Formats: sequence, structure tokens, C-alpha cells
Amino acid sequence: MQINMSGQTVLVTGATGMVGQRVCQRAQEEGYAVRALVRDPAAAAAQRLKALGIELCVGDLANPDSFASELRGADLVVHVAAHVGDWGPAETYRQINVVALEKMLTIVEQAGKLQRWVQISSLGVYPAGDHYGTDESAPISLQGLDGYLQTKAEAEVVLRRHMQDQNLPAVILRPGFIYGPGDRHVLPNLVQKLESGKLKFIGKGDKLLNNTYVENLVEGILLAMKHPAALGEAFNLTDSRLVTRQEFIGAICKFFGKPLPGRVPEWLARRAVKPMESIARLLGAKSPPLLTGARVKFLANNLDYSIAKAQRVLGYSPRIDFQDGIRATLEAWRKSA
Repeated sequence: MQINMSGQTVLVTGATGMVGQRVCQRAQEEGYAVRALVRDPAAAAAQRLKALGIELCVGDLANPDSFASELRGADLVVHVAAHVGDWGPAETYRQINVVALEKMLTIVEQAGKLQRWVQISSLGVYPAGDHYGTDESAPISLQGLDGYLQTKAEAEVVLRRHMQDQNLPAVILRPGFIYGPGDRHVLPNLVQKLESGKLKFIGKGDKLLNNTYVENLVEGILLAMKHPAALGEAFNLTDSRLVTRQEFIGAICKFFGKPLPGRVPEWLARRAVKPMESIARLLGAKSPPLLTGARVKFLANNLDYSIAKAQRVLGYSPRIDFQDGIRATLEAWRKSA
């Protein structure tokens, strides 16, 4: 049985991003009073939300006091926003992903109104390496491949402490690689590398990717917002069918009429990644080298995580298959390019 929480106020952080926009729209359709946290209310994504009748709240995640009143007035918070990337010092990520989170939690706890906090984490909090059906009973790792993954794990530790010490009513969701219309990061970078000839398979490309279509993820978020059994739990969320890198990259190549890229031996990529990262850090590079630990993981590791718990407890049933999702993603990208 799900709780009918329509009419209550939900604050969505990261509201102008791919996931945040869809959460705002779907939550409004479900009857929630939605407040979208935005940094720039004049931005096109913010204006699209405003045109739908969604209330804009101006604030900066780096300064939670700038939207403290909205936090105090929220019945639910869906915390989508994060500092993302696979390069740069961990402290840069920590200020947003951990320090700001702690401040936000303190604000809502002092207000005493919050009924549910939904934290969008990542499957990257599990130890780096191959995964074959890993479920939520596996421990997370604080030794992330980069500042983003490390601080996403640290954020879960902070959240768990508040859940235990302050009785914070919270749910942790761990999506995999998120794709969908409005992606501003992974897909544009992949398409650019494909067109420049820099995109390569690492190894055979036959290992599974933890693909999570945005609409499937949002379904999981909505379930986590209202299902009574979700409180205090963590859930892995992916598509029902995971695909190999061959299928993933092959779908992009087919859409653009490009041949499949060449291959780099997996052993060579793994041997090269640490020297590349070390040299880039030594030179103070502001952008990542061609290979990073996170990129090798994305392109080479088997990333099969179990979603059985979300299916059993929440009734999570991701409806959209990868082939349909990637087609919609690429068509939207081509229209906006």
C-alpha cells in the first residue's frame, strides 16, 4: 500500500537538470505542490518549469542558508543536485556533496516538518571492479575512483548518521549510468569522441553496463517518495535489461551512420590509466586525461547490479527498454544540437 501524499510540498534540488526536471513535472502531475530549486531563474530550463506552473526557488547549493526557508517548509525533499565529474580534487566535490548536505539536513531537522528525504546517490558507491548481481547488502566503499564517487559514498555515511541519531526519515536511491533526453554530460561527450575518432572499445565490449533510463529512474523516485516500506532503506535502480557496451555504443553508431570504433586491449588501458592520471595531476591539468579510472570502469567493468529489492519492496517495474530509451535520447539530442 502506498501513501497518498498529493497536496504536500516537495522541494526538488537540481531541478534544471535532466532528472530534476522530470521529477518536478511528474510530481506535479501526481498532485504535489512542487518547488524547484534553481540558481538562475532566467535559465531556459527554469523558465520551462515556471511555464508549467511550478514554483521556482532561487538558491545556491553551496550556501544552503540561501534556501533555508524552502527547506523548512518542505514535506518532502528530493535531493538530486550534486557536483558531478570525474576529475579534480575531492574537496571540491565534498563542499557540495557532503558539507552542504549536512547543513541541509540540520535545517530540516530543526524545522521538524520533513516527512521524507529522498537521496539520489549512485551505484558508484560500491567498490570498484566487476559486479555480477550485487545487491544492497554489499558494503559501500569510501575509496572512490574519483572525487565524485568518493563524496557520494561519504554523503551516504552522513545521511545514515542522521537517520540513526536524529531519526531522519530518508530513502537512498542508487541509479547507474543515467541517460535520456536532456543529458548534458555523458552523451554529448561520447558523440564528440565518436565524431573525432577518439572513441574506442576497451576490450571486447561484451560486459554489461548499468544503464538507467531517466523515465525509469523517475518512476523509482516517485515510488520512494510515497511507499511506506521505503523509509530507512537503500535501493539499486537500473533498467530491467542491462546492455553490453557493444549494444550501447553500437546504437549510437547506427543512429549517426558511423562505423563501430576500434578496440584497445583491456590490459593496456588498465596499465595506462594511472600514469595518465598522475601526469595530468602533476601538470595541474584542469580537464581529465583521455583515460581515468572512472572512464575505464564505465567502458570496461561488468556493472550488473540487482534491482530485485526495489521490485519486491517498491513495486519498481522499469517499463522502457534500452533501445527505445536510447532512440528517444539521441533524437532529442539531435534536435537540440
